[in-house]
Amino acid sequence: MIRVVLPLAALLAGVALLLAGSGLLGTLLAVRGGIEGFDDRTLGLVMSGYFAGFFIGTFLAPPLVRRIGHVRTFAFFTGLAAIAVLMHPIFVNPFAWFGLRLATGIALVGLYTVIESWLNAQPDPALRGRIFTVYMAVNLGALAAGQLLLGLGVDGGFMLFSLVAILICASALPVTLTRLAQPSIPPNARLGLRKLYAMAPAATLAAGISGLAMGAFWGLGPVYAGQLGFDRDGVSHFMVATILGGALLQWPVGRLSDRVDRRIGLALACLAAAGVSVLALFAGGWGPWPVYALFFAFGGLAFSIYPMSVAHMLDTLEPEDLLSGCSSLLLVHGIGAALGPAIAGELMGRYGPGALPAYFAAVLAALAAFLLLRLAARRGRAHPSPFHPMLRTTPAALELLPETQTEANLASSNKETH
Repeated sequence: MIRVVLPLAALLAGVALLLAGSGLLGTLLAVRGGIEGFDDRTLGLVMSGYFAGFFIGTFLAPPLVRRIGHVRTFAFFTGLAAIAVLMHPIFVNPFAWFGLRLATGIALVGLYTVIESWLNAQPDPALRGRIFTVYMAVNLGALAAGQLLLGLGVDGGFMLFSLVAILICASALPVTLTRLAQPSIPPNARLGLRKLYAMAPAATLAAGISGLAMGAFWGLGPVYAGQLGFDRDGVSHFMVATILGGALLQWPVGRLSDRVDRRIGLALACLAAAGVSVLALFAGGWGPWPVYALFFAFGGLAFSIYPMSVAHMLDTLEPEDLLSGCSSLLLVHGIGAALGPAIAGELMGRYGPGALPAYFAAVLAALAAFLLLRLAARRGRAHPSPFHPMLRTTPAALELLPETQTEANLASSNKETH
């Protein structure tokens, strides 16, 4: 493992700094928005801006990298992200914040694209799976660490926004100093969404529902914790507990899905996460630790739904469609993530904080019902592709998966032969 990590230490250090800053920013905006009197509907729409920007950035970033190179693209998006972050406390207005979140989403997906395409260019295909595992571990660890930084400043103060900008700018230092050769980025082909659904309906819907749930969690989880009466440290601990649950439980939950029909594994994870969400409806008066425990379990279950949907898609699609299918599945998840905070924010505005776990329970139970109906209609299949713990990032990260890399090499070999 050391042999895998050391040559990539600069890139991994860069992404750790970037994710720590990004993780802190999302929670910080929820805290500052509450202080400024933004209601839940407004905060939900503001938080949707980030995911909409992330969606737009997946189309804008690769052409820019091909045009000006990895280092200059990273510097460009670092500057854009830092400017957007520092403008939040200057223009405290929901319309301005929506635009700034949009810009932040575009910038961060550009930064991820640079790092992940660099990781994907490593010459030894046998090491790619290990690189992917290390990369996802760094992602989750940095996101959790970023939440703890909330306690370093006054609630919603300028100092914390400055700290986020510093972390984002600091991420450019190791990345721009790396001596790794800059790879080329091929055009990113996508499988048509209608065709993807026809070929892998369970995976497609699971990815979209996962986006609806996780987008709402990232956007409104800190708001929910604050409305339960948690102080600043309590909000950060709430987010850390959920992220740690996703980091520690995602692997055993996903590996269980390797042993049964994947749709059964997905349905059971959804039903369990929905059950935990129902319990959370009554946890407001239980004190912080029961809430942390419930959302630790929720994180482990809900974070596993998207990677299980990827694994099910890899089980289902033909080899030549794997890479384009991964890209399209990511697109479906992104659409769901952009809609989730707006929908959940509207519900919280009408019915209070309990609407968020109720929303989780409803969308996840609906997905479980769909999966069980699909299971009744069609028999299961073998699992040629194992589960891989992951977060949603960019298509370049999914190309690190051994299954997609093997098929990409085969496709390239066939083209050269013909």
